[in-house]
Amino acid sequence: MDIRISVGNKIRELRRKQNLSQEDLAHLSGLDRTYINSVENGRRNITIISLEKIANGLKVKVSIFFDA
Repeated sequence: MDIRISVGNKIRELRRKQNLSQEDLAHLSGLDRTYINSVENGRRNITIISLEKIANGLKVKVSIFFDA
């Protein structure tokens, strides 16, 4: 599986578990909602800086996106 899809799916899973909308996560991470959407759908090659912002918004460690 493409890593963009795996990471995007994990972000979506964590966001939904916290009952956050894409807009909520965008606000918490300082990113645009359309960016969150494209990352979750595997259409964006996310930078490590943006991944860190999303992890901070979700209050998780970056490493969670790479756990098997």
